[in-house]
Amino acid sequence: MELGISMFGDLHVDPATGKIEPAQQRLKELMEEIKLADEVGIDLLGIGEHHRPEYAVPSPEIILAAAAVITKRIKLSSSVTVLSSSDPVKLYQNFAMVDLLSGGRAELMAGRGSFTESFPLFGYNLQDYGALFEEKLNLLLEINQEETINWQGRFRASLKDQQVLPRAVNNKLTVWIAAGGTPESVVRAGRLGLPLVFAIVAGTPLERFKPLYDLYKETYKEFGHNMSKFQVGMFSHGLFGQDAKVTADYYYPLYAAQMDRIGRTRGWFPFQREQYDFGRSKAGALFVGDAEAAIDKILYAQELYGITRFSAHLDVGAPDHHHLMKAIEIYGTKIAPKVREALNK
Repeated sequence: MELGISMFGDLHVDPATGKIEPAQQRLKELMEEIKLADEVGIDLLGIGEHHRPEYAVPSPEIILAAAAVITKRIKLSSSVTVLSSSDPVKLYQNFAMVDLLSGGRAELMAGRGSFTESFPLFGYNLQDYGALFEEKLNLLLEINQEETINWQGRFRASLKDQQVLPRAVNNKLTVWIAAGGTPESVVRAGRLGLPLVFAIVAGTPLERFKPLYDLYKETYKEFGHNMSKFQVGMFSHGLFGQDAKVTADYYYPLYAAQMDRIGRTRGWFPFQREQYDFGRSKAGALFVGDAEAAIDKILYAQELYGITRFSAHLDVGAPDHHHLMKAIEIYGTKIAPKVREALNK
């Protein structure tokens, strides 16, 4: 099982003034965190796309390109790219360049978008939410297979004998699908034989997603795909520290504040400590605490779902750089080795 981290470049929001930290400082810190993740042996780095004031990264591939030249072995992925509001041609070109710079370590993780700010920003209608993703995914996959494209659709200018260059290492990118829990997304990934990752976040009960994992595996088999290439992942919020209680108490106000900022736009009830503590229990999908608790819960999730990849999303609510560096160090030097040892027995 691959063990990864992901981050969105969350910016600290002063609770008293509402002032948001400068993006430049956070981007510098992000590069230090990525370099450390590579050095301590973490398998995967994912960077997400957002177009909101409290996030520093609207274009994951820019960060991944910078990461490509300061890292040696870590895989570099978006987490996620909002494919519905992107141009698949330019997207492929950008990720092919990251792949070339990194020596074949780039991946593209495509999603429909939990946040929708990119749709009006780039001139798309939210009423076309599903159709946009379907069409653009089909085009992206065609580009990934063929250098010269002939294509016609609803939402983009037609392509006639157009070369899409440069090509990725080995002429092909790894493309994952990210799903938030809709059966439609699960069936699509299984039908196409694409690796799938579920976002199980904010203290959701772990077992709630078991039917969707089973549906994906069944669909993958039904459409005749090679099970030796089967990959399925899990993405959950987390923060690791030396002392479980100290870490949890430090992180709760930051995490709750970010959940409430998002929740105000979605009609959620205010985030409560009880939700947080349930999420931190073995039954919940919040990986906050010390190394031992994280090891046990990651192994439990692997046993429950059969995941081949686990990603801990570390910067929700903008914990400070010191805490993020410590979390990455603990993940790479204490958690990952013990998980690998247990799985290899």
